[in-house]
Amino acid sequence: MFGDLMGMMGKLQETQAKIEETKKRLDTVLVDDQSNDGMLKVTLTANRTIRSLSISDELMEDKDQLEDYLIMVLNRAIDKASTINEAELAAAAKDGMPNIPGMDLFK
Repeated sequence: MFGDLMGMMGKLQETQAKIEETKKRLDTVLVDDQSNDGMLKVTLTANRTIRSLSISDELMEDKDQLEDYLIMVLNRAIDKASTINEAELAAAAKDGMPNIPGMDLFK
């Protein structure tokens, strides 16, 4: 019984290490999005950190429009990055989880 418990603990530690490696890798995965007219462009990491933002001069002249564009484009990019992030972390966790009867968390 204790051997099984120790094996599960070791497997959980391996899973935690995989998750941490995946988080580091997600810092290198870039997600781009832009407004339909291309006046605002944004690049985020899959960990949802903004890497770059490009705003056209024309858009800089209209504060209200700029604010609307920022909200729209950033939210869309964050949604894309979140989808990638969640899928990658779930895959890393699922691969390393020990088989505990009645605890299938990834169905």
